[in-house]
Amino acid sequence: MIIGTSGGSSVFVLCLICLVAVAQSGLYNTACGRDSRVNYTSNSIYKTNLDTAQATLFAAANTSTSGFYNATVGEGPDQVNALVYCRDDVQPDICRSCVKDSMNKLRESCPTTKEADIWYDECVLRYSNASIFNNVETWPLVFIWIQRNASDMDQFNKDLRDLLDKLKGQAIQQKFASGDTRSLDFLTIYGLMQCSPDLSSIQCNNCLDGLMGSIQSCCSGKLGARIINPSCQLRFTTNDLFYNDTIVDAPTPLRQLPATPPSVPPPVDGRDDKNRRTVIVVVAVLVGLVLMLLVLVCIFNRKRKQRTPTGRLLNDNVEDISSAESLQYDFGTIEVATNYFSDNNKLGQGGFGAVYKGTLQNGQKIAVKRLSRGSNQGQQEFINEVILVAKLQHRNLVRLLGFCFEGTERLLIYEFVPNASLDHFIFDSVKRSYLDWEKRYNIIGGVARGILYLHEDSRVRIIHRDLKASNVLLDAEMNPKIADFGMARLFNLDETQGITSRIVGTYGYMAPEYAMYGQFSAKSDVFSFGVLILEILSGQKNHSFQNGQNVEDLASFAWKNWKEGAPSNVVDPVLRNCSGSIHEMIRCIHIGLLCVQENVADRPTMASVVLMLNSFSVTIPVPSEPAFFMQSSSTHEVALPTNTVISRVSNKSSNIKSNSDNYSINETSFSDLYPR
Repeated sequence: MIIGTSGGSSVFVLCLICLVAVAQSGLYNTACGRDSRVNYTSNSIYKTNLDTAQATLFAAANTSTSGFYNATVGEGPDQVNALVYCRDDVQPDICRSCVKDSMNKLRESCPTTKEADIWYDECVLRYSNASIFNNVETWPLVFIWIQRNASDMDQFNKDLRDLLDKLKGQAIQQKFASGDTRSLDFLTIYGLMQCSPDLSSIQCNNCLDGLMGSIQSCCSGKLGARIINPSCQLRFTTNDLFYNDTIVDAPTPLRQLPATPPSVPPPVDGRDDKNRRTVIVVVAVLVGLVLMLLVLVCIFNRKRKQRTPTGRLLNDNVEDISSAESLQYDFGTIEVATNYFSDNNKLGQGGFGAVYKGTLQNGQKIAVKRLSRGSNQGQQEFINEVILVAKLQHRNLVRLLGFCFEGTERLLIYEFVPNASLDHFIFDSVKRSYLDWEKRYNIIGGVARGILYLHEDSRVRIIHRDLKASNVLLDAEMNPKIADFGMARLFNLDETQGITSRIVGTYGYMAPEYAMYGQFSAKSDVFSFGVLILEILSGQKNHSFQNGQNVEDLASFAWKNWKEGAPSNVVDPVLRNCSGSIHEMIRCIHIGLLCVQENVADRPTMASVVLMLNSFSVTIPVPSEPAFFMQSSSTHEVALPTNTVISRVSNKSSNIKSNSDNYSINETSFSDLYPR
């Protein structure tokens, strides 16, 4: 039995079990941590998270028969990522027993390391403080073989290779395969291959190719061997059926016929004939009822599949079918385009998942959002939603190119916008000088037109609910494109028309009626747009506005200067010395203050905002005091962690502000009311 060695200074602590022990207990290897310095203590947060993760896996194994279970508990360096998968040919009770035994064994063998792997005959258990999902892990590589050689090693190796090639073709699709073949000297070679079910087909293929390539160096001509790593395994032996043979279609034995047929047919009893007719009638009736039931079930399923999550029916026509086909991407294609979701290609991380840059084979640049596993939507509902969102086309919205739905993976493929988001420019002391007043005014107008399209011109009325500088992307000509306007449709939100019990969005941009009472409408987006206007004009963030030595609310600062007749104090010093029209800047401050008024009815619609931006002959109403206006320095600060739901506030006049740049709550960005 031979084990690969570690490269560099990293050395695995491997607990190897001899072949005799394997036969008795089913355990044949454990690996306790790549770095012995990365440990935890018995009273640490990591230990608590590990116990919770293992309990979650065991509970899932007791309630599900899928044979693959995973869990993530905690955050940061104390996060535990754990998974366990059983062989497809073992019974559920054996799988559950293996899961339990592997957990108990790892507590004994690896009591303090933050990562560990254990292999039993029936299952594999892994946990780590690093990400282990959807990744191929090839270390440690373990070899176990039988010492006896085949009489004709070359022929045996050829027969074995043919069998493994056949099994690999099945395993990369189903993540498990077993079978046999006949070899020389009346030997039967039995083989088995398995990949971790979270791997893609390409990852499984690469993992198994690595194992097969190791046969030549360890086990050539051997009559049995086992080669394993954390992500896949390969096993073969001769004349020993070590897996559960599920082939039940044995050939039907030939019936012995009489030497000569009878010359006279046997007599038929009258009662037998009557019984036969009765049986025929009953069978015919039953068959008719079954066929009728099948027709009804088919009709019901067809209607149900046509329903979108908002209760509407998509037209069952060629356009919808062709749309689904043209929008769907193969997961392997996206993996290759993003270099297998490499961290080097990662553009950012949001509440609904990470975004990666990619390049398709035709050279097209794309941005891929890899959704976190938090939705209960089925495949058809997900596809229907994507088709609907993809049809929302506007020059100031980021275009959704397509989707991928494979296993637990859900990907959204967008056009790639090269200049990142507005916040990378407007809040940067150097880069904001690139945005003169003409560019900023164009950005304000473009965002306004995009939101107006979502509110009034799209197929369904869309409330963005997370309009902010980081969700406004800039193309090569610095034209704005609103992003994340379609995400909430793809998840299940606990909401009804106009009110929600889950407050989602970014704190500091939220309208007061939404932040405190969960009431949202198109005017909620108008409020966020007003905050964005003031940020674009001042070059500073709403909730951390620097006024000399003081930090105060940007809207309050703008209001006080407006009342005192000095609105130009709000303007970014970079703009005061440029050729832009100070009259246009002050007019935009005026519009921004109208948008952030506390009374919903006093805020303009986006249609009115677009008109005011485009026509200087339109009279603009006088704004009133904005929401959350700070009248004294005794402002109450609320410190809420990310992904926390804001509790309902009974005192409407409570002053609230945030000092965190990452004050994003569930970072949802799209919600719809009802179709029009």
